[in-house]
This record gives sequence, C-alpha cells and structure tokens, in this order.
Amino acid sequence: MKISPKSQAFITQEEHFGAHNYHPLEVVLSRGEGVYVWDVDNKRYFDFLSAYSAVNQGHCHPKIVKALTDQAQKLCLTSRAFYNDTLGPYEEFIHNYFGYDKVLPMNSGAEAVETALKLSRRWGYAKKGIHENMAMIVGCEGNFHGRTISIVSLSTDPDSYAGYGPFTPGLIKIPYNDVSALEEVLTDYGKNIAAFLVEPIQGEAGVFVPDDGYLKKCYDLCKKHNVLFVADEVQTGIARTGKMLCCDHEDIRPDIVILGKAISGGVLPISAVLADDEIMLTIKPGEHGSTFGGFPLANRVAMAALEVVKEEKLTERATALGEIFRREMRNFDSPFVELVRGKGLLNAIVVKPYNGKEAWDVCVAMAQNGLIAKPTHKHIIRFAPPLVITEEELMEAIEIIKKSFRSLE
Repeated sequence: MKISPKSQAFITQEEHFGAHNYHPLEVVLSRGEGVYVWDVDNKRYFDFLSAYSAVNQGHCHPKIVKALTDQAQKLCLTSRAFYNDTLGPYEEFIHNYFGYDKVLPMNSGAEAVETALKLSRRWGYAKKGIHENMAMIVGCEGNFHGRTISIVSLSTDPDSYAGYGPFTPGLIKIPYNDVSALEEVLTDYGKNIAAFLVEPIQGEAGVFVPDDGYLKKCYDLCKKHNVLFVADEVQTGIARTGKMLCCDHEDIRPDIVILGKAISGGVLPISAVLADDEIMLTIKPGEHGSTFGGFPLANRVAMAALEVVKEEKLTERATALGEIFRREMRNFDSPFVELVRGKGLLNAIVVKPYNGKEAWDVCVAMAQNGLIAKPTHKHIIRFAPPLVITEEELMEAIEIIKKSFRSLE
C-alpha cells in the first residue's frame, strides 16, 4: 500500500513515541462525517469498522456534538464527591430507556465489565449466600471482554493473556454456543457460581453468532440455579444487531447489562452497568466508583446519542441493511469468501487464503479503493458501518468490497 510522506510522518511519530500495542492499517485519519472518514491527504473512505461499533450514530453527529459543546461551556467534571444537575436526569433517562431500576455509570467497556464482575460477586455473597471468597464466575471460550488482568484471566486468546499471569481465581471457562457445557458446570458448582458472563454475539472472535435459542436456554439454566445472567452488550448493544440490545432477539432480560461504545456515539468514553435494586444496591457508598463515571459531559452526550438512535430508527435500519449486506456477499462468487455471517449491521466474512493473499491483503486493497475495515484472528474481516448509512451508500460500499476481492484473484 502506497503511503504518502505526510501519512508516513504521523506513522513514524507514533512508532517512535508510543507503545507498540496496536497494529493499525496504514491509513492516517483526520476528519469524519456520517459514514465517511478522510485521511490527512483528504482521501475519503467508507468506515466499515465504526471504531468497533462505537460510532453507530455516524461520525461527529451534529446533535451529539452540540450536546458536548453546550455542556463543555458550563461544567465538565465534578467527581462524585458532589451532586450535579446532569447525573440525575441521565439516570432517569436510562431507567426509562432500558427499563432497569438502576444504572452505574463508568467510562470504558473494560471498566463496566469489571464493575459487573464485582457486582456479581457482591450479590453472590450478600443475596445468594455464597461463602466468603468462594464466588465463581463462568465465561465463554473465545470471549473478548476487555484488557484488565481479571478480564484476560477469562480469555482463551494467548495474545490477550500470555505473559500477564498470575491470573484472577474464581473464573471458569466453558465452550461458547454449548448449552450442555453450561448445564454441566452449573450442576457441578452451581451453589458457588454467582454469574454467567456472555457476549450475545462474540465480536472479536469474528462475529460468531450462536445458534437460535442458545441465549434463552442459558438464561433459563441461570434462573434454575439462581445464577445471574450477565450480558456484555458493549459491542452488540445500542441497535447494532437490529434490536436495541442483542438479547432482545430472544426476548430475554439479563440480570445485568453491560453497555459502552455507542452509548456515546463515539464522542466520549462512556459505559454503563444496568441492574435492578436487588443486585445494584448490594454495593454501598464508598465501595466502588470512578472519578469520571457519570461526569456532566458524559451524561449530556449519552442522552443525545441514545435519542438519535430512536429518532433516526437505527434499529430498523440495521435490520434491513444487514439483510442486504449478507445477501449480496453470500451471492458473491469469490475463492476468498468461505463464509458470511452476522446479525443486523454486525457482519463478518471468513476469508480463505488464495493466491498467497489473506484477509490483511483484502483490507489493504479495500483501503486503496476507499473503504476501511480490519481483520480479526487473521482470517476474518468484520464489516460494521455506522448505522446511519443509506441503502445507496451501502450498495456503493459493497461494490468496493467485491472489487477489492476480485483485484486479488
């Protein structure tokens, strides 16, 4: 991929002064609007990653940006040592929007997952009666819940956990999309299990969509064994899969919901944990918190971002356009395309190596043709455009994807 001197200067600067913990596609972005981003040389691209589904409402959505700038001129941060005039309205807004008694505001997705783990353990001791230091959490192989020590302790990806031990105890890993595995572990250890933590669709694993009924069966097992069903909807939530929450596809109401990414429309790091009083109120003042959790800027931005989702009918748009994307790509005859899968506008193509070319080469070709996406697990490309994309724009983007595959055959 040809890189301009201007772009190369920024890339070199990052490599020299920054940690080498990412391997970006060599595109240097400077501006975004809606479904498009522009690089430092003013070349335009379709954004088909959406910052890992954080930018569902499109880049720099005017309503969200206005909420940010209006509040930034009044009050940015108070900490939770004091009340402010934005947090209460935000909390009531979230209660009415999602239907849970309480929200615990945090910043990053990983922080929200950690909060859910702590909340689950606390509930296990305070309500279920698990003996002290015996609470266990069940997670799934192939998961990606974040990067903290406790979270990578649940990972089965060596890139996430290797070299970071010793790991957090009390965590059990079972195969994903395997109801019998959950039933077995709940039967054997149920009295000490506080929660089952699951992604409704495993995003980082390559948009691994479980079998129909999997989530409902797992939910029912959790109810049977008095175990919390905890849904990590950081990537799948906020309309991405064609429902407000991905769990809505199976009509289940998780005991704890973890949200992040698109709850801010990509404008700020904002996350949230939702639960009813019986669970949430087991944590008392001083026992958990965050300096920035629930800060005024975040509160105003999140309300605006969630209003946009409903006003612009993004759940309906994700459903309709997702079906078009999968149909077009499944009907596309290419030696590279092994499998197309997804739900709503969270989709992936499993790429079969051909002519010495792999998924990374496809992504480079797409970037050259004006569309950016990124491989995961080396052989899978995730396609997740902002949900504000129009059908006309989607069809134009699909032609770029097809053209890029063809150019490597």
